[in-house]
Amino acid sequence: MTTSTRGTEKVPAVLVLEDGRSFRGRAYGAVGETFGEAVFSTGMTGYQETLTDPSYHRQVVVMTAPHIGNTGVNDEDPESKKIWVSGYVVRDPARVPSNWRSVRTLDDELAAQGVVGISGVDTRALTRHLRERGAMRVGIFSGDALPDEGTLLEKVRQAPEMKGANLSAEVATEEAYVVPAIGTKKFTVAAIDLGIKGMTPHRMAERGIEVHVLPATATVEDIYAVNPDGVFFSNGPGDPATAEHPVALMQAVLERQTPLFGICFGNQILGRALGFGTFKLKYGHRGINQPVQDRVTGKVEVTAHNHGFAVDAPLDKVSDTPYGRAQVSHVCLNDNVVEGLQLLDRPAFSVQYHPEAAAGPHDAAYLFDRFVSLMEGQRA
Repeated sequence: MTTSTRGTEKVPAVLVLEDGRSFRGRAYGAVGETFGEAVFSTGMTGYQETLTDPSYHRQVVVMTAPHIGNTGVNDEDPESKKIWVSGYVVRDPARVPSNWRSVRTLDDELAAQGVVGISGVDTRALTRHLRERGAMRVGIFSGDALPDEGTLLEKVRQAPEMKGANLSAEVATEEAYVVPAIGTKKFTVAAIDLGIKGMTPHRMAERGIEVHVLPATATVEDIYAVNPDGVFFSNGPGDPATAEHPVALMQAVLERQTPLFGICFGNQILGRALGFGTFKLKYGHRGINQPVQDRVTGKVEVTAHNHGFAVDAPLDKVSDTPYGRAQVSHVCLNDNVVEGLQLLDRPAFSVQYHPEAAAGPHDAAYLFDRFVSLMEGQRA
């Protein structure tokens, strides 16, 4: 990715999809060129959390909501240390942000972090195209990257695909760190960082859990060196089919029957650890308004999603696995995609979506309480 940060208000830009379709607009954020997988997010708010979610690494995010940047940028809401998206596509950026917490504009933040974006694009047409054709590689070009337009499509088609990408180690922490419990400490959890969002250990800390966040390269010895009451596997980017180390690590935890909870990428890792396959969705689930049914309680929840892969597990039966019986615990009501797994003979479960909900609804916050209950049961 090449960038500069000169004024972008009148700088022309073009977005080129790998199937040859293109959209013209104006530069937004940094000027230059960038590549990634084009995906769309249906959230009408929470753009700052989306941008800083490590799961979006190497993706160009198209916002379906027409007005973006209205509340500016603050220093409290980021989910990680930086913006992770490869590029950003909006229709009508805010001219002037209006929020008492805002300290700078979204345009300035994108430029400062070197994120190439484009505005003035018909994002409705682009989203419909991605729904029909599926997520695909894309490039955004502006400024000096524009004159040689004959080679732009070739550049896009040379960019790496998301399928087969092993990315979790690129976004995870390199050094372990601790998020202390809020109030009285009740439990210790070892959290494997595959692209963790900051709100996730915070939600556990709120419940009296001291969270030891470990690198994606952590070993079984690293996990049990902290004497955990439970083990957590986080969200993260990339193709779960490439995640051999996390799968082996989770299997070692399952062997020891330590209470285990996984979200998003962690759900896919549990699926693989149990012997199920994974597959790439046509255009994925991204946004904060996805309906999911908890098949254990029958309750329907509105949930926050960010995933392009899913677990291939049977919905209509209990499955036998090397670690006992397993069932699909949650399912997406839009397309019947597996949204959760639960072991019936060991203390382990996972969900495909984001119960920490930053940003998003809080319908699924009870899942952290369910994790606490597993640890209480094991201790008893």
